[in-house]
Amino acid sequence: MSMIAFVFPGQGSQYVGMGKDLHEQSPSAKELFRRADAILNIPLSRLCFDGPEEELRQTKNTQPAIFLQSVILAKSYSGPQAGMAAGHSLGEYSALVYAGALTFEDGLRLVRLRGELMQQAGLDRPGTMAAVIGLDPGTVVEVCEKASEAGIVQAANFNSPGQIVISGSVPGVRRAMGLAKERGAKLVKELPVSGAFHSPLMESAQKGLQEALENTPVRDASIPVYANVTAQPVRDAGEIRRLLLQQLTSPVRWEESMMAMAVDGAATFVEIGPGKVLQGLVKRTLPNVSLQGIDKYSDLP
Repeated sequence: MSMIAFVFPGQGSQYVGMGKDLHEQSPSAKELFRRADAILNIPLSRLCFDGPEEELRQTKNTQPAIFLQSVILAKSYSGPQAGMAAGHSLGEYSALVYAGALTFEDGLRLVRLRGELMQQAGLDRPGTMAAVIGLDPGTVVEVCEKASEAGIVQAANFNSPGQIVISGSVPGVRRAMGLAKERGAKLVKELPVSGAFHSPLMESAQKGLQEALENTPVRDASIPVYANVTAQPVRDAGEIRRLLLQQLTSPVRWEESMMAMAVDGAATFVEIGPGKVLQGLVKRTLPNVSLQGIDKYSDLP
């Protein structure tokens, strides 16, 4: 049976001006922006609409900003609803709100805290990330293992065939970048990030997040959400909690998640949230599925 899958973007998809048209044209969206500002006690909507970009790019602001726009778009979407969902890293929280496992308010508080904790972990244990284009997963894992002599480094995002992001300490990542070039990578590029996300350098963030997750009501999901950590569908509240915690230091298995969704019947993928990053990754992984993107008010059915 062919199904619709909703996918929700993660950090890096933000841009100044995001959500402004929603706020201006939809009273219910305007109310959610107002509530978000009140819940977090920061002018998040103003940051989304007007920047400045440096401030919006801070992890503690980026995460709630992308989550907020994604959830508002999903709530405003009147077309055929999804039978399954997934989100890239931070986007997993947006997917879980869509699936009814988390409330909007609880999800928002969690992603703000997650962003603050990850930003702090990046200051406490500085690290970096790099994109590796043109090598298979096995080779990248091997390169990281070899480069680990120089410092912590591991594969962080298996995004699409031939596109993998590595993460870890600066010496470890730079050593792996050199080795990846030697092994024939087409492109190796360090990324402008504030920390080594999805690596052991995020362990300090796990402690704070664990406490918050334990104190946040999580319900069973109404539809399967494909978890970053396992690339498998999850609905059980306890498992959702456990996987969200593991996700901070584990690789995002995005390519496998897309493939698992297709095997389970997803024929149309709709990216809900800012940017087009995930549409590109889906297209490279599953060239035969149909794709849509919902980023602006005018994109809504």
